Parts: sequence; structure tokens; C-alpha cells
Amino acid sequence: MEKRWNELQANAGQVAALHQALKVHPAICRILVQRGITTFDEARNYFRPSLSLLHNPWLLKDMEKAVRRITTAIEKQEPILVYGDYDVDGTTAVASLYHFLSSLHPIIEFYVPHRYREGYGISKAGIDYAIEQKFTLIISLDCGIKSQGLIAYAAEQGIDFVVCDHHTPDPELPPAVAILNPKQSDCQYPFKELCGCGVGFKLIQALCKRLNLPENAWTEYLDLVAMATAADIVPVTGENRILTYFGLKKVNENPSTGIKALIEFSGLKDTTIHINNLVFVIAPRVNAAGRMDDARKAVQLFIETDPDKAKALAEELHLDNTDRREKDNTITEEALALIEENSVYASRKSTVLYQGHWHKGVVGIVASRLVEKYYRPTIVLTNSGEKVAGSARSVIGFNVYEAIHKCKDLLDNYGGHFYAAGLTLPLENVEAFCERFEQVVSGSITDEMLVPEIVIDSAIDFKDITVPFYKIVSQMEPFGPDNMRPVFIARHVYETGASRIVKEHHIKFSLKQDATILGGIGFNLAHLFPLLQPNVPIDVVFTIDENEWQGEKKLQLRIIDIRQSANYN
Repeated sequence: MEKRWNELQANAGQVAALHQALKVHPAICRILVQRGITTFDEARNYFRPSLSLLHNPWLLKDMEKAVRRITTAIEKQEPILVYGDYDVDGTTAVASLYHFLSSLHPIIEFYVPHRYREGYGISKAGIDYAIEQKFTLIISLDCGIKSQGLIAYAAEQGIDFVVCDHHTPDPELPPAVAILNPKQSDCQYPFKELCGCGVGFKLIQALCKRLNLPENAWTEYLDLVAMATAADIVPVTGENRILTYFGLKKVNENPSTGIKALIEFSGLKDTTIHINNLVFVIAPRVNAAGRMDDARKAVQLFIETDPDKAKALAEELHLDNTDRREKDNTITEEALALIEENSVYASRKSTVLYQGHWHKGVVGIVASRLVEKYYRPTIVLTNSGEKVAGSARSVIGFNVYEAIHKCKDLLDNYGGHFYAAGLTLPLENVEAFCERFEQVVSGSITDEMLVPEIVIDSAIDFKDITVPFYKIVSQMEPFGPDNMRPVFIARHVYETGASRIVKEHHIKFSLKQDATILGGIGFNLAHLFPLLQPNVPIDVVFTIDENEWQGEKKLQLRIIDIRQSANYN
């Protein structure tokens, strides 16, 4: 599929001023300006994150109420239930707050809803459990902001709620004693993009301040916050970048027992862990617990201190992930076949598939695979008890949550973000929903949005790709949404004659610009090999990384796309 190249621009005056202040390559300054960094002080804080730059947790609306209610529960020896969602964000949040509070208060339990028996977020089964066990305070994490009815039900039974969430609130808020959510319209907290675990972390910070606990009482949870921030695909800017930077530092230097066990089972022992390792290697194993079985064991892993028990739990998650991968592959193949067999999908601007036998735990992953293949807003549905449930994934620039919202009269429940959402509906509404969703998407999406985009940060010449330059780029980590690894373009590059196809699908590049020759790898680009012709210039889009072979490190290009140079005749 051909891709759009979008080369970003930056204010020339700001770039020049920053170059004068930093004395680094103009391409670096151009990227910094694009990312809102225009002064020496802003660049210093960016390249040298500090925990002192974290915002005051008391700026969160209702923080005083939340801390007062929790400390009252501790003083009066009330039973507390820590309640959270079953994904990485929810389980890390539960583990952090439960572990912290259990060191102060012995009458505490945690609860994670079962994906298939209870569904996402606060469940009636969870409230009923709290009633039976005589809990008087529930602290919800990564959920609760849309649970008006269930929280009211809990209040009628004498149970107070403190809600810690990061999802967009409705106009009507639940009747909780305190709601911590920076996205509340009247919340003055400066940073709005914390994940659920991040909101819980701010609560821990505030409790530590109120109880005069040392700094290491909250810094020990930074590794879990980093994992949640990475896995929940929230912007890695501002406070999130600081939390992730120091969380990764802890993962590499002093991880918790559970994370250490996960690292070993993931084959990453004795390697430096980067954010991509969290997103693509560690997080899927954590998510697999809830997808394939019971997410409680993910929480148990994160709070475990015995190395042998942690290894046993990590192995369970590893096996769950193997099972998940097998089902993911099978269902993806079935989904691709359904699309190829039905010509209707070729003319649609959305994809909605339903098969009752598909495993609910992997439909979100399958939806992502279909977006990669066809680049359309996609929803994959399956049976969930007497209802139909599914997951949605979107393309760059299209708000799939809002599109689903416009179909809400056909749904029982829905929730999510700009690019990912979940929904539940009656079986008899599936066909009508497919048609309505297509109408909504086709009426609002642009043709440009349906073509994959490669965002290019800056042009650069091969001669400027040096080890010192690469080291500065590396200091821009951790990478993630709104702070992605820089993508460069080099124009009028020539193939040396040594490029070749490897393993049928990939290209091992050897490229020359003027007197500089650089090697590179382009995964799944074999179909572009015919563009590599003697004396025919091409433009190359790439990132820069380091390849180590037999103890020797060399810079290499990670090729994303190539085209024949525009002005070549």
C-alpha cells in the first residue's frame, strides 16, 4: 500500500535561535521546535528530566477529599477494596496502590473484574462482593468515571467510592466522595494525559506527603507507572515522559521482583530495556492474563516479593501469551479471508466483522492487524454471553470513539479513546450497527485519512549521520506518542550495487550519498527492490539505530520507505 509522506515544518527563526543556544545540528533543533521546545531551559528539562519537575499532586481536583477519606478509613480501621481494570494500566495501578496501602493498613483487598463474566470497569458483581465482605470504601483505578448507576448503588449500600480515572468524563459525574481525573473540565491539573496508573501514582504521592513518608515510598512504583504509560499509548510528553524516563531507569537498575521475572521469561535478561520492549514484549504478557484467563494473577505478580513465586506467576503469563498468540493468528487469518471473499468491503470506508466463535480476548489485536492491512477504522465483534462485544481500532486522525458514540442507540455499552474503543450490543442490532457505523465513517472521514501517513521530522545528509549525532537522538528517549523516534529523509541517494533481498521479504540496503556509504535494513520492503537501479537516485525515509555484530557497533538506517527522486529524468 502506497503511503503519504508528510514532511513537518518548523519556524525558521525559532530553529535558528535554538541552534544558537544549543550548538547542535540544525535537524535536532528543527525536531525540538516541532515538539514545542524552543528555549535552552525547555531543552535542558527535555534532555535532563528531573523528578522535581513533576506537578504537585494536590493540584488534582478532589485530591484533598480523596486523601482525607482514605486516611480516615485507615484511622478507623475500615476495610478498603482497591478495584481496577484487567489491562496493563489497570493491573499496574491496582498493584501499586494495593502494595502501598497494605504497608499502612492491613484490612485491604484488591478486585479485578473478569473480562468475560463481568466486562470492563465497575461491575455489579464487584459491588455485590464488596457488600458481602462489608467493605466501606472502594478505590477504583483506570475505571469508574462512567459508572454513575453502579456507584450510586454502592452508595445506597453504605460504600463510598474514590474514583481514579483518566477517561473522558460525561457531563454527569458519578456520586463518588472524590474523583481524581485531570480531564474533568474544572480540574486545574496542568497535565491532562496521565494514564490510569499515573493518576493512582499521584494519589500515592499525595498520601506520602500527608503522612510524611520518605520519597522512596512513592518512587518504588515508577517501574509500574512506566509500563502502564507505555502500554496505554498515552502521549510520552511532559509529566508522562518524566515518569517513563525514571521508570525505565528503575526497570534497568532495580526492577520489582515481578517485573524482573517477566523480563527473564521474555528473553530480555542482560539487555537494556527500552520503551519498545515494554510495549511489544512485556505488556502483551501482562495483558494476556486478562485476555485468556484471570487478570488477578498479573496483580499478584506485581506485588510478589518471593523470586520463586514470581517466576511461577511470570511463567503462567508467558503461557497465556503463547495461547493468545495462537488464537490471534488463527482469527486474523479467518478475518482476512472474510474480507477477501466479500467484495462489499472493497468499497467501504470502515470494516466491521462479526463471528460468534472468535475469542473475545484477542479481537482488539485482530482489529489492529486489519487496520495495518487495509487502513480503515475497524471493529471486530464476537459473542460475549448473551450479548455481542468487540473492540475498535482507528487510523490516524479519525476519532473512532466519537463515531461509535453516534451509534449509541444501538449499543448497550461503550467506552474508550480517540483511536481505540470497546462496545457491547444485542445480537439483533449487529447488522444495523454495521450499516450505521459505515454511514458515520463515510460521512466524516477524508480520503487522505484512508492513506497511511509517514511523518518525516527532518531532512538530513548522510555525512551528518555520525555517532555524536546518534547519541543526541538517543537522548530524546523514551519515545512514544507525540515524542516518536525521529524520522529522517535523505534525498538523491544511490544504490551501491550491494543491496540484496534477504529472507524473501526484506532488503539489506547499501546506499551512497556523495562520498558517504551507509548500510540499512528495510523490513517487508522487498516489493520496492526494483526501484534500486544503477545511477537512479532515490529518496529514502528512515530512522537511525545501532547494529552490533561480533562485538562491533555500527550505525545503520532502518528504512521505512523509498521513492525515485522527484526531479530525476
